[in-house]
Amino acid sequence: MRENDTLQRFLFEHSHVRGMFVHLHNSYQAVSERYDYPPLVQQQLGQALAASTLLGSTIKFTGSLIMQLQTVGPINMLVAQCTHDRCIRGLARWQKNKPQTDQVNPFGLGNMIITINSERNDERYQGIVSMESDTLAKAIERYFQQSEQLQTRLWLAADEMQVVGMLLQHLPGEDADKDIWERIETLGATITDEEMLSLPTEEILHRLFHEEEVRLFEPEPVSFRCSCSRGKIVTMLRTLGAAEARDILREQGKISVGCDFCNQQYVFDSVDVEALFANNAVTPGNTSKH
Repeated sequence: MRENDTLQRFLFEHSHVRGMFVHLHNSYQAVSERYDYPPLVQQQLGQALAASTLLGSTIKFTGSLIMQLQTVGPINMLVAQCTHDRCIRGLARWQKNKPQTDQVNPFGLGNMIITINSERNDERYQGIVSMESDTLAKAIERYFQQSEQLQTRLWLAADEMQVVGMLLQHLPGEDADKDIWERIETLGATITDEEMLSLPTEEILHRLFHEEEVRLFEPEPVSFRCSCSRGKIVTMLRTLGAAEARDILREQGKISVGCDFCNQQYVFDSVDVEALFANNAVTPGNTSKH
């Protein structure tokens, strides 16, 4: 049975080892259908969405975590965002020649940038790791090792319908069982993509760690939601200024602004624009998120 759009935490009793599983289906499809992604690009974007969800769930914050890849390879730009309440969105860009499904290294040289924006204190944390490996998982493992000094292993698997990710992490502290991390890491490495994509979390944990004492927590929902809104576009247009907005109207007959993440188009005619710059203007249209 497919586990749709959930994050599920687990821990190994009497140790400092924890884990997380994420399954994305409907949210993955919602992101994928915005553009005509080649299969390889779609699956790498899906893996990035799963990875950002897992990354965001390892820290306590109110705001958003953004994972951005800038490389010179076939997939030259990829962005995945997850908020503290597990709302995700993302997009990817690729070279003119579509990457093939058997591409050895879809990214090439470049950097992965992890940005955490906190809404509570308006602070920003940013970490950068080079893309030395041909997989997202290896780059993220190196990020944790370099930036957080945490032993971390990550597995990601995707097909055209779903994405699954599993993260194992050893938190600071001394375990009574000195070998537990090495043992769990070794067992985790035996999992296959086929098992991740076809088996429920409980069965995977039993297959991998049936000799360990594992506590599995209730699943938490994950969903697709774009943070764009007509109200935000209105604010941007007001910053642009009345003169420039009217110049665009004269040239194009309307002002059309699109969101790259969700492909939503916001259109303003001459009446809308004049209302924006009138005294005590009321924002036209619906400002709700979608």
